[in-house]
Formats: sequence, structure tokens, C-alpha cells
Amino acid sequence: MTNRESVKRRKELLVKVKEFIEEEGGIAKKEDLMTLGIDYRIILDFVDLGEIVRIKNGYYTDKIDRFSETELVAKLFPDGRLCMESALYAYGYISRKPFGWSVAIDKNTSKSRFKLDYPRVIPYYTEPEVLELGSTEIEIEGCKFRIYDKERLICDCLKYEGKLERQDFKEALQSYITDEDKDVCRLMEYARERKVLRKVQTMIGVWI
Repeated sequence: MTNRESVKRRKELLVKVKEFIEEEGGIAKKEDLMTLGIDYRIILDFVDLGEIVRIKNGYYTDKIDRFSETELVAKLFPDGRLCMESALYAYGYISRKPFGWSVAIDKNTSKSRFKLDYPRVIPYYTEPEVLELGSTEIEIEGCKFRIYDKERLICDCLKYEGKLERQDFKEALQSYITDEDKDVCRLMEYARERKVLRKVQTMIGVWI
């Protein structure tokens, strides 16, 4: 193959890769790119020359500014649930924006998924049978996320109180107490499941 033919072939492969990334919604996995029949060394070459971008190990896009931080989290962790500070902020229960995204995830998932320079994601590894409890959906900046409902969230905050900043913890409880949409029956049900019934009764029960 002549040099001209080689350059032409390389351009064709790059177009093929970028078209595939577009078809995948802007992010493609390594194993999916390999189905194109392109040598992985060529893909690495595209990355080295800045023609495509490696978001994290095994995940690629065509340009780094294609997605906002919110969009990246939504696309990379569709199986996770926003929890703790991230969920509190999403519901307006705390005023300070968290430094990172707290995501509940199946404990059997690969830990390498969270080796990210950006955005910062804090995993909460959870038993599969507990992961679904109180799971619902929310839209943030046009992106759909799975998130724990307010009652599951408050129970988790009580269970993992030591992981929260004191200011956030107090603000979250006060926000829930004054929330007209709270479901006290559901809260008590989850409290039994999450083994925080006594905490709910002593820290919230007297106010509701």
C-alpha cells in the first residue's frame, strides 16, 4: 500500500469511527468499536493525535466538549442511582452544590468504572436487592437520572450520618420535615428496611 493509499485508508477509518460514535449517542465503548474490525492500535493512534477522546478506560467520544458534566454522568452510569449529597441537592434539600456525584451502584459492578479524572463520581456499593428500594426518576438539565425518592434518601442519610457534613445533614433533615410532599408512612416502612427506625423516631418523628 502506497503512502497516499495509507493516508486515505486512515481517513476512511476515522470517519467510520466518528460515525459509529455518533450512532451510539456520542460515547462508544472499546468492545463496540472493535466490532468495526479496526485494529485497536489505530484507535489508540486516533486518541494520541487528538482525533477522538478517551473519556476513561474503555470509553471514547469524538470531542471532549461534546458533553456537560451532567450529561457525562448520565451516560456513563445509567444503572446507578443518585444518592446522598447529589440526591439532596437535586431535591433542593441542601443549598451547597456537592463536590462530585454520589452514585449508588450494584456492588458487583467493575470498580474500574469509577477511575475517572473528570467528572468526580463517588460510588456507594450496594447489595443488588437493596439497590432498587425507593428508586425513581428525575430530570436534571435535560438528562434523566435514576434517583432515590425522598424517604429512602432520608433513611440513607440517617444510616450514613457520619459520611455527611454536619451542615448538610441538619439542613437535609429540616428540609424533609418542612416538605409538604413527604410521605411519613413510606418513611417508616423504609426505616424498618434500612434499620434506622429508632433514629427516624427520635430525630424526625417528634417534628412530624
